[in-house]
Amino acid sequence: MRRIAWVAAAALAAACGPDDEPGSDCGPSSALVVAVTDGDTIEIEGGVKIRYLLVDTPESTKQVECYGPEAKAYNTDLVKGQVVELKYGTECKDRYGRLLAFVSVNGREVNSLLVEKGFADVMYFADTGNGKDRVEEFYDLRDAAKDAGRGMWGACVGDG
Repeated sequence: MRRIAWVAAAALAAACGPDDEPGSDCGPSSALVVAVTDGDTIEIEGGVKIRYLLVDTPESTKQVECYGPEAKAYNTDLVKGQVVELKYGTECKDRYGRLLAFVSVNGREVNSLLVEKGFADVMYFADTGNGKDRVEEFYDLRDAAKDAGRGMWGACVGDG
């Protein structure tokens, strides 16, 4: 009987990993950020990519859009080399296989900071329901940033 219990515990540990929150079906509850892809995508240890929920920053990889490099730099300054906390939505992954999450570092949520500071717009997919309970909050942050001309809302006037 002990052997069965040990095998079950080992299987659970292998499936979850040391940083996983018990019961999380999506992934770890915290992880070290090893790379920043762009303003709204990071890579955590183990090569896992995380896409921020409710956030859409200008492109800075293959195609460079106005304020894309600034959004990536801000994201990098916040999270690279840091252990972040991860909270998932109703859908775990997007069509590219990236985990979808709200990401916090040092008690600050990166997703809302990006929108509040004018580095990102809101991206919400009603069909998934991811972030449904917070989407209005994010639209309010975006509208305030636009009204104040913060970040891309002041720098990219007329750029689409």
